[in-house]
Amino acid sequence: MRKAIIVLPRGSWIEVEPVATVTLPYDERCRRRLRMHDDAGEPFLLDLDRPVQLADGDGLGLEGGGVIGVCAAEEAVIEARGATVADSVRLAWHIGNRHAQVQVLADATIRLRADAVLADMLRRSGARLFYRLAPFNPEPGAYAAEVAAPAMQPPAHIHDHDHDIDANHAADH
Repeated sequence: MRKAIIVLPRGSWIEVEPVATVTLPYDERCRRRLRMHDDAGEPFLLDLDRPVQLADGDGLGLEGGGVIGVCAAEEAVIEARGATVADSVRLAWHIGNRHAQVQVLADATIRLRADAVLADMLRRSGARLFYRLAPFNPEPGAYAAEVAAPAMQPPAHIHDHDHDIDANHAADH
């Protein structure tokens, strides 16, 4: 059975023709080890060191060579827009205050999973709502890289002297 052992971030493997694709909704794209089937129905084993949130366009590097392309499945989403960019920022703040995942589109539209409670809140906040079937690729969050690959993250601040932490510390370094 084919074994996928590494995640290749979107854009890092564009010169490679995928041997297969796997299309998954958002909820099924955070995995570590699982027997899966590609879009042609062929089995493979996802066998990663740690759980990783797969994004649309990522690749799964196969032991022995080859890549399986990851595709985000269409799912029920709401796209919310404010009348102005400032209104859209306010909407994003309200959604974030409820710890809901969002995808920010190029035109400042906010995409989130279909949720009646959030839709009602957004509507009452003046948002224009559009219900769609579309891929959902939420923002990974501020600490996502640290969680996904802690060994690849350099230490934030290392040097060979001691000092007190104060408000001027950032300006000193």
